[in-house]
Amino acid sequence: MQPQSKPNNPNFSSGPCSKRPGYDVSALQLDTLGRSHRSSLGKEVLARACSLTAELLGLPEGYRVGIVPGSDTGAVEMAMWSMLGQRGVDVLAWESFGSGWVTDIIKQLKLDNVRVMEADYGLLPNLAEVNFANDVVFTWNGTTSGVKVPNGDWIADDREGLTICDATSAVFAMDLPWEKLDVVTYSWQKVLGGEGAHGMLILSPRAVERLESYTPSWPMPKLFRMTKGGKLVEGIFRGETINTPSMLAVADYVDALEWVQSIGGVSEAIKRSEANLAVIEKFVAENDWINFLAASKETLSNTSVCLTLKADADQVKAFVKLLDKEGVAYDIGAYRDAPAGIRIWCGATVESADLEALMPWMTWAYQQVTA
Repeated sequence: MQPQSKPNNPNFSSGPCSKRPGYDVSALQLDTLGRSHRSSLGKEVLARACSLTAELLGLPEGYRVGIVPGSDTGAVEMAMWSMLGQRGVDVLAWESFGSGWVTDIIKQLKLDNVRVMEADYGLLPNLAEVNFANDVVFTWNGTTSGVKVPNGDWIADDREGLTICDATSAVFAMDLPWEKLDVVTYSWQKVLGGEGAHGMLILSPRAVERLESYTPSWPMPKLFRMTKGGKLVEGIFRGETINTPSMLAVADYVDALEWVQSIGGVSEAIKRSEANLAVIEKFVAENDWINFLAASKETLSNTSVCLTLKADADQVKAFVKLLDKEGVAYDIGAYRDAPAGIRIWCGATVESADLEALMPWMTWAYQQVTA
């Protein structure tokens, strides 16, 4: 029978992701609207976005936080175009975004000394084979495959190269070993449920040293330039953005940060995400027609949870469309490059009760499309 109870919030998209519980746009602090981002007020709010980020994440001494254009993609591109080329590169790819970084490194930057380490959707490359004499580019969590690296134990403490980590669906949801990460990027519209267009760039002292000691051979677009006269432009990491940010989106981001602070910090945000995953794990264990795309529990993402169904591609599409039509789950189809299936966002802004309400609807929808 068709279930009666529906999720209070049916937004399970993997980006832009659900707003935090209790979100009210009218409650945002909007005194920056209509003001220059270079005004004293604008700089103050932008600087607070950077400093509160560093405080909540517990970043080590000397790490810098900057707001950059182009969402997570822009942040990753800035790092690669500004820092790669000094030494060899190991680039890891096991889903679409990692594959995109491979394309940029080989076809756009045209670097020669590159090792590409790939794995199919659901799997990870052999992390033991990574050469840390090289720079290493990887995603922490494969947003389109639902596969994450299990921890940072595989990253060498005595590495010679830099680790450049695309962590857009991991920051604020997974425990990151900051001392092993030299460049970390993410966007507001993932775990925090913020708005798009802006990215976050976190640099270790080792990354800063690279920027100040190495100049790439290629022309550097203005939006990517982080140094002047051989020195880091420190203003970028104090809220003096390279280009004009949306102060409305900034206010929304600060609201999300303050929500994380109010629930007890990043550790509580991680617990919320893991509790959400547990709801789906229980459901999968009880039903033989659905399974995780991730091949092992150790690498199972607790944010972008990707699932396969015992159904053909057309039936999967009908399943997704039916849940959308009933208003119980929006935007849960698998990413366009991924195997046919569904993807349910389980980040901290999602309530476990909504996932619990969704599960019976999943059974009902599956029965409808496979009858």
